[in-house]
Amino acid sequence: MSKDQTAEQGQETVTAGFLVIGDEILSGRTKDKNIGYLAEYLTELGIDLAEVRVVPDVEERIVEAVNDLRARYTYVFTSGGIGPTHDDITADAIAKAFGVDIDFDPRAVAILKNFYPEGQLTEARLKMTRIPEGADLIENAVSKAPGFRIGNVHVMAGIPSIMQAMLDAIAPTLRTGRKMLSRTVNADLPESRIAGALKDIQDAHPGVMIGSYPRSIDGRFNTQVVVRSRDEELLTRATGAVADAVAAAVKSE
Repeated sequence: MSKDQTAEQGQETVTAGFLVIGDEILSGRTKDKNIGYLAEYLTELGIDLAEVRVVPDVEERIVEAVNDLRARYTYVFTSGGIGPTHDDITADAIAKAFGVDIDFDPRAVAILKNFYPEGQLTEARLKMTRIPEGADLIENAVSKAPGFRIGNVHVMAGIPSIMQAMLDAIAPTLRTGRKMLSRTVNADLPESRIAGALKDIQDAHPGVMIGSYPRSIDGRFNTQVVVRSRDEELLTRATGAVADAVAAAVKSE
């Protein structure tokens, strides 16, 4: 990527939706570890994770969610449902969402043949080589069974270590936007004491997002204020205004 491309991309907002697929997530049998990881990973790249959905292993629900999300956001990422078991139906659902055929992909078959010893590429494992027509493969450095990318949808495994490896593989191919910057102001005050001032500061600074998070430390309520913006100068001004408002509130106690 050239410097001009990077500079040009740095001015746009790139968005993403994340679709978590699996009955085991909704039942609580499996605790999701991918949402937080993906959110932080994309933030570092300058991509805004705008929405997360969790759906069961039901083809119609997956198709509906994929088609909705891919129309809304620059990228869609999915996790779960591309394994060897009978309820791993994500690949078929993605093919249906795009209206394409799905079959054993010679590229994926070759990868697994090279990975598994003779006689160990079972029918169940071979199922992981079924890829929608027209899709590109996503490298899996952990267990080799690839994910795939079709259109703006990236289909990855649900196992955290594998999903993370797949993210590393596709990161260089993603367009990146202007990174979100953040600063934190700690207020030794209950949130209610500064809520009005924070609203006024928010209203006076378009392009800034201000979040306040009440906490209790040693039985005393205080507030952490996080100021976020893509514009560093605007961020500095708004953060200064928040710090001044907190100081004034402390002084008036």
